[in-house]
Amino acid sequence: MFGLVLAFQEYQLGNWIIGSPWVGLKQFQILFSDRQFWNALQNTICISALNLVFGFTTPIIFALLLNEIRNVPYKKFVQTASYLPHFISWVIIASIMTFWLGTDFQGIINVALIGLGIIKEPILFLSYPEYYYVIAVISSIWKGVGWGSIIYLASIAGIDQEIYEAATVDGAGRFRKMWNITLPSIKPTMAVLLILSVGGLFRGNFDQSYLLQNTFNMTRSDILETYVLRYGISLMRYSISTAASLFQSTVNLLIVLAVNFMVKRLDSEQGLF
Repeated sequence: MFGLVLAFQEYQLGNWIIGSPWVGLKQFQILFSDRQFWNALQNTICISALNLVFGFTTPIIFALLLNEIRNVPYKKFVQTASYLPHFISWVIIASIMTFWLGTDFQGIINVALIGLGIIKEPILFLSYPEYYYVIAVISSIWKGVGWGSIIYLASIAGIDQEIYEAATVDGAGRFRKMWNITLPSIKPTMAVLLILSVGGLFRGNFDQSYLLQNTFNMTRSDILETYVLRYGISLMRYSISTAASLFQSTVNLLIVLAVNFMVKRLDSEQGLF
């Protein structure tokens, strides 16, 4: 935390933090006048917002559907298969995505599309910026949906089964019980995870962006984390990178506080703190 003072200094490599000259808000002025920063900020918000919309709801839907499976061996197989991608590193995931989508070669998806007659020429998806958001969101969901559903399944398992039995006696079907019993019962869990998810709205997935990034898609794949890495390590402009990180963390904190306040206003029993 003490290193955050670099954002208010003109840090010079070799000098200790205290020995660098203070420049006030100059680094933030330079930061906010940099087009690359605004591009990285836009990409971070767009990818995070898409992940929030689809990445937050998909584990809920998956957990609800998984809870309705009555065949126990099949249910365990689906659970195991959905959890496995979480334990695979982004290095492997990026290699798989490259093998599927191709950069300097067709990729198996292009081979399949050409074989089906859907396209005539291969599309190098990772080389086109307009496809990157979709690729980023789909790969994130694929990697995290199984793991994200664990908490919801645990919350569902804690629901009193007598409520379901009473609903069955009243003639409620599976969908009605899911809508009127299961969803309201896991609402506290959903509220807490929503607050935590919204807190990452200004924080992208560094591993994903760094590994899937190339010269062609950089206008869409460059996020604040890769921007900080580029300025802090490659260009050695440590004060600029620290200012960007401080701005990002401050905005994330304010968003968490605001969302937690709104959740508590809607329901005083919910909220993270």
